[in-house]
Amino acid sequence: MESAEYHHAKALLEWQVELGALDAVQDTPVNRYDVPAAVEKPKKVATPVVAGIVAPVKVDAVAEAERAAAGADTLDALRGAMARFEHCELKKGARNMVFCDGIPGARVMLVGEAPGRDEDREGRPFVGRAGQLLDKMLSTIDMGRTRADAPVYITNVLPWRPPQNRDPKPDEIAMMRPFLLRHIALAKPEVLVVVGNWSCQALLGKRGITRLRGQWTEAAGLPALPMFHPAYLLRSPEFKREAWADLLSLKAKVRDG
Repeated sequence: MESAEYHHAKALLEWQVELGALDAVQDTPVNRYDVPAAVEKPKKVATPVVAGIVAPVKVDAVAEAERAAAGADTLDALRGAMARFEHCELKKGARNMVFCDGIPGARVMLVGEAPGRDEDREGRPFVGRAGQLLDKMLSTIDMGRTRADAPVYITNVLPWRPPQNRDPKPDEIAMMRPFLLRHIALAKPEVLVVVGNWSCQALLGKRGITRLRGQWTEAAGLPALPMFHPAYLLRSPEFKREAWADLLSLKAKVRDG
């Protein structure tokens, strides 16, 4: 039989619980705002190694391009090396690789920027409206991509079309530059025409075509003349006078050797 003291003690305990006293009182008070003298550092957990799985290795695309370009000893071999190059994302969205047009071995080599929609479809550089204007410009100084007496050879910095014709990115230019330099070495022109801002960036290391155009400089060890891109002249025909002056300068350079 339960005593009266038991029921009294139980009633007191239930009353304290109703008041919110849920923890037992210790012999010594606890200050829960105290900061411990030393906090134990969490132990490092070793990452499990799964047999047969190797972490991906970051590829130096520029170094890979340099090796691939150096191994090409003909233009056809260079074309094949570029077609096999898998580190440029532009390749995945392009229909065709745009390698060149004109006659290899021509004294004049034009370096454009990147293919557009028409070039991507046909696989040749400068075949759209800008290309048609370029052909007319060259014909005024008795040159052309198919002229046997005064041919030109044409390529681009990038062989694949950027999406929506956006500007080339610095990393894209950097990884394709070794191929461009090898292309120039194998084509063996006497004079380079650097067409547009991004071509100047790739070959001269600077932009500002309105400041650079018309001034002979050197690129890839050759005399080089920066010129307005024909697409820019279509948008800004008021600069055709300057373009005509540059064409005459090119003609004189080739004539005088």
